[in-house]
Amino acid sequence: MTIKEITAKSILRKQKHLDSWFLSCCGMNLYRGCTHDCVYCDGRAEGYYVEGEFGEEVAVKINAIDLLRRELDPKRRRTPMSGGLVMVGGGVGDSYQPVEAEYQLTRKALGLLAEFRLPAHVLTKSTLVERDRDLLQHIHQQRRACVSMSFSSVDDAISQIIEPGVPSPTERLKTLEKLKRADLLCGMFLMPVIPFVTDTPQMIDAAFRRAADIGLDYVVFGGMTLKEGKQKTRVYEILRQHFPDRLPAYDMIYPGHQYGAALPDYYHALYQTISAIAKQYKIPKRMPATLIRDLMTPTELVVLILEQLDYLVKLQGQEKSPYSYAAHSIAAMREPLPTLRGTLRTIKGVGAVTEKIIQEILDTGTSQYYERLL
Repeated sequence: MTIKEITAKSILRKQKHLDSWFLSCCGMNLYRGCTHDCVYCDGRAEGYYVEGEFGEEVAVKINAIDLLRRELDPKRRRTPMSGGLVMVGGGVGDSYQPVEAEYQLTRKALGLLAEFRLPAHVLTKSTLVERDRDLLQHIHQQRRACVSMSFSSVDDAISQIIEPGVPSPTERLKTLEKLKRADLLCGMFLMPVIPFVTDTPQMIDAAFRRAADIGLDYVVFGGMTLKEGKQKTRVYEILRQHFPDRLPAYDMIYPGHQYGAALPDYYHALYQTISAIAKQYKIPKRMPATLIRDLMTPTELVVLILEQLDYLVKLQGQEKSPYSYAAHSIAAMREPLPTLRGTLRTIKGVGAVTEKIIQEILDTGTSQYYERLL
C-alpha cells in the first residue's frame, strides 16, 4: 500500500436535496482511492480521476478535519443544513479502509458531527467501524446514526475472490449484529449484485435471511455497472481466472453503455427476483423515510417519499410513474408545502392520486401505499 498525503480545498459535498437512497443531505471523501480493491468498484473508472494504481494507492486529506470544522460550523453557513443525514464517506474511498486505523480522520469527523449535533450515516465494508461505536451511539442519542454495510453476497469464498481487501461477509455480519444490539439503526446494501456470480435466487435469499436473523432495518439492493476502461478490464481479468464460462453472458448484457449500465431486461429480471425475496422476509427495500421523519421539514419528507415511491412502483413492473416529476416540482418550490394544501393540484406533476398521497403524508407523516410497497 502506498500512502500519499495531500491537502484539499474543500471536504463537504453538498446535495441539492435529500438523497433518497442514503437519506443524506451531504457527504465527504476523507480519503481518495481505496485499498479494499474490490474488483467491481467503479471508483477505478477513469471518470472519477483517482490518481495512481487503484486498490494499492490512497491519498489522505491531512487537512480534512480543519476544513470540515469550518464547513459544518453553523455560524459560518449562509443556510442551515437540511434535515437529512451526513454521509461519512463517498464513492471513491471507504472511510474505514485500513489507512483509517492510523490517521483516524473518520473518527475525528464523527466527533465533529457529535459536537455540532448533526446526524450521521456510515456506509462501509470494514469491521473497523466497531471502534467508533461510542461516538455513533452518542450521535444517535442526540440526533440519529445509521450504519450500513455493503455486500455483493454473504458467501465468504466468493468474497475472497472479488473483495480481496475487506473482512469476510461473516465478519461484517457479526459487526452489524453488535451495532444493532447497541441500538443503532443498521442495514445492508446488497450492491452491486454481480451478474451470473452472486445474482442467483439462492444467494440473494441467503443474504436476506442473514439480514432478517440480525433484525436489520433495511436491505437496499442494486445491480452492477461496468464502465469501459480500467473497471471493465479488471472485472474481465478476474472472470477469466475464476469464472471463464460467464464471459459470453457479460458480452451480451453489457453493450458498452455510456455509464456502464447493463441491458434493462437484465436489471428488470434481477430486481423482480430480489423484490420477491424481500417481500418474503418483510424487510424494507429502501432506507425508510420514517427513520428520519422527525429530522425533516414536511416538504422534505414528501419529496423523499415520492422519490422512493417512484422506485418502488417501477419494481412492481410499472414502466412509468408520476411521482418523480411531482417530487422534482415540489423540491424546486420556495413555499413550504403545507401552505399549499388547498392548491396542490396546481403543482406540475401532481394529479389526483399524487395529491391524496401528499395530503396523507402531511397529515400522518407517511403513506399507507408507500409502506405497503416498501
